[in-house]
Amino acid sequence: MAPALSAPGWHEPWPAPAKLNLFLQVVGRRADGYHLLQTVFTFIDAADTLYFEPRHDGRIVLANPLPGVAMESDLTVRAAAALRAAAGITHGVTLTLEKRLPMGGGLGGGSSDAASALLALNHLWRCNLSRPALQNLGLTLGADVPVFIHGRSTFAEGVGERFTDVAVSPAWYLVLVPPVAVPTAAIFAAPDLRRNAPALTAAGWRAGMGRNDLEPVACRLYPEVARHLAWLRDAANAGHGCMSGSGACCFATCADEAAAHDLLARLPRDMRGFVARGLPAHPLAHLT
Repeated sequence: MAPALSAPGWHEPWPAPAKLNLFLQVVGRRADGYHLLQTVFTFIDAADTLYFEPRHDGRIVLANPLPGVAMESDLTVRAAAALRAAAGITHGVTLTLEKRLPMGGGLGGGSSDAASALLALNHLWRCNLSRPALQNLGLTLGADVPVFIHGRSTFAEGVGERFTDVAVSPAWYLVLVPPVAVPTAAIFAAPDLRRNAPALTAAGWRAGMGRNDLEPVACRLYPEVARHLAWLRDAANAGHGCMSGSGACCFATCADEAAAHDLLARLPRDMRGFVARGLPAHPLAHLT
C-alpha cells in the first residue's frame, strides 16, 4: 500500500498552482448577467507559494500586501475570513504570499491563492469542512476558486462551478506572458463577445477541440495578446496555440519537454515565457 500523502504544516510552503483553460466557450447568459461557460481546466507546475503562521490576537494579516491591493481586499485574506466565519472560530493567522504567477494573466493566480488558503487553513485550523463545502465557500470569492479546490482536470459548466472530470494526457506547455494585465470584467462586458456557442458535452470533448471565445475581444483590446498568439501559432511545431481564460497569457501544447524548451529558446527577445509541466492533479487534491 502506498504511504498516505501528508500535508504541509505551519511555517511550511503551501503550493497554489496555475491553471490553463484548454478551451473556453460562452454558451449563454443568465438573467442576472453572469455568463454561462464551458471549459476544460487543467493544472500546471508553475505556482505561487503561501506560508501560514498562527496568531493569538485573532487578526488575519497579510505580511506582504500586493502593490495597489488593500490588505482586506486580498483574496487570501478574504478566504481566511470566510472560512473562519463558516467554521465559527476566532483563530488568527499571518499569511505570506510569494507571488510568481502574473496578475491579469488568465492563469488563475488569485483564485488559486484563495483556494490554497481555504485548503490550508481548513487543515491547520482543524475546521473539518468537506471539500464540497469549501467549493461552495470558494464560489463566494470568485468563479474560478472552486476548481482549485476540486483539484482535478475537469470539464466545467455553468459559471464554472459544475464539474465532470475528464482525462488530460500528460503534457508540456510553453506559456507566453504578454506585458499587459487583462481585466476579466472588461472582456465579458464587451458588446462583440460571442455568447451563443453550441454546447458541447464532457463525453464528447477531446483534446484540441474548441476555441477560446474570449480571444477576439482580448486581442482587439490588447494588441500584445494578439501579437503573442500570432507568434505562437506561426512557430514551427507549436501545436495548438490558445489563450488561457480571459488572458493575457497564451500557451502551446508541445510534444515533450525538449520541444517546449526549443520553442522557448526561439522566443523573440521582447517576449517572455516559461515552460510548464501539466499536473495529473492539484498538489493538495489529497486533502479533505
